[in-house]
Amino acid sequence: MLGGPGCLLRVSVPPAAALAVALLSSFSHCSLLEPGDAVVSALSPYFGTKTRYEDANPGLLPNPEAPRRDPDLLAEACTPVQLVALIRHGTRYPTAKQIRKLRQLHGLLQARRPGNDKAGGGGDLGAALSDWPLWYADWMDGQLVEKGRQDMRQLALRLAALFPTLFSRENYGRLQLITSSKHRCVESSVAFLHGLWQHYYPGLPPPDVADMECGPPRINDKLMRFFDHCEKFLTEVERNDTALYHVEAFKTGPEMQNILKKVAATLQVPVNNLNADLIQVAFFTCSFDLSIKGVKSPWCDVFDTDDGKVLEYLNDLKQYWKRGYGYAINSRSSCTLFQDIFQHLDKAVEQKKRSQPVSSPVILQFGHAETLLPLLSLMGYFKDKEPLTAYNYKEQMQRKFRSGHIVPYASNLIFVLYHCKNAETPKEEFQVQMLLNEKVLPLAHSQEPVSLYEDLKNHYKEILQSCQASQECELPKVNNTSDEL
Repeated sequence: MLGGPGCLLRVSVPPAAALAVALLSSFSHCSLLEPGDAVVSALSPYFGTKTRYEDANPGLLPNPEAPRRDPDLLAEACTPVQLVALIRHGTRYPTAKQIRKLRQLHGLLQARRPGNDKAGGGGDLGAALSDWPLWYADWMDGQLVEKGRQDMRQLALRLAALFPTLFSRENYGRLQLITSSKHRCVESSVAFLHGLWQHYYPGLPPPDVADMECGPPRINDKLMRFFDHCEKFLTEVERNDTALYHVEAFKTGPEMQNILKKVAATLQVPVNNLNADLIQVAFFTCSFDLSIKGVKSPWCDVFDTDDGKVLEYLNDLKQYWKRGYGYAINSRSSCTLFQDIFQHLDKAVEQKKRSQPVSSPVILQFGHAETLLPLLSLMGYFKDKEPLTAYNYKEQMQRKFRSGHIVPYASNLIFVLYHCKNAETPKEEFQVQMLLNEKVLPLAHSQEPVSLYEDLKNHYKEILQSCQASQECELPKVNNTSDEL
């Protein structure tokens, strides 16, 4: 069965035809939802990095193009003079690896013995999933979907309305856009520009990005994918089979094993044919169907909220040990990006002091969850008293480190530099606020909503002055000399 709001359709066709029908449905009226058509699931709070932006920011649902001004944002005497934003790409398709695992699971369902579908029992769900069209194809491999483009266009409209002087028509040609080389990030930056065009010229179709006044985004993987350029991270974490010990241990722990047995019974498949990776891809398929097509598929009915919390923890464990506080190099590898942000802010301060116009009033950088999480960890955010491990799931139920609340699709970390004309001292003239997902983020050193710029720089003095990526990412030298004759 294919479905979406107002477009339920029962089909019984060969796989290729089913894929074609599903894609047609996806690309027509089922994939683009009006605000009033929002489909929700009880599992939505637990999808981790696969969380929809509106689920992490539900205040946007009534009107996703209208800004919601945080009452803690500075106003009146202080004027924003520069905005530096780090933006995760919008909603995307699953990766080819996830699609292959889903096919494997789908094959298990279709291979069940006849007669396993017991009326009124779990077999009904297994049959529904076996018949549910597997519309994902290898070419999708993490590509941005139309919903992801919508995420970006709407974010652009909200930010332009929230900071009208920075996103003024006069500043359009001075926008600076940087992006990761990944297609989903490049496409996100283009969609953001289309949203700004809509803000400036409502109803007028946007030109090709290359013809826009601000020019196309520039690819810079050393900034947006710093982790790929850090040999110490690649060797000690990315390629190290033991680095994610706690992730693997949790997969075989009691919480996950209980879900494994329950799902096997529900779907009427042998428990030995399932593993934690297949369970997780089934859970994420619920999220992909929801976020891409606005469909609450039968995959969502496999799990309850208790299962969702366990599976969220599994995802958070991976993010914690690979991108967060698990290893120091995870965050230290991002210091070049952190320093780049402050170089922009420093330049704007100097230009204002000299009564010069700020040359780059808006800097937009498009990356990944893997770009944002290390940076937020470097800055000291969302750090729990105890590390997340395979063995303290219950103790971490109230943890700060919940990736779906921090870096959903289209998540954004924004630095806003203000010039305060009525400042009593020169030090008070320049102030900074940070926003995470359009909400003011209290400063880590003071828990206040705003900081004097010099105080913020002083708090991060060690990172700004001493954290050199070339040194942080250098592997310890191995002495290969031998005394043997």
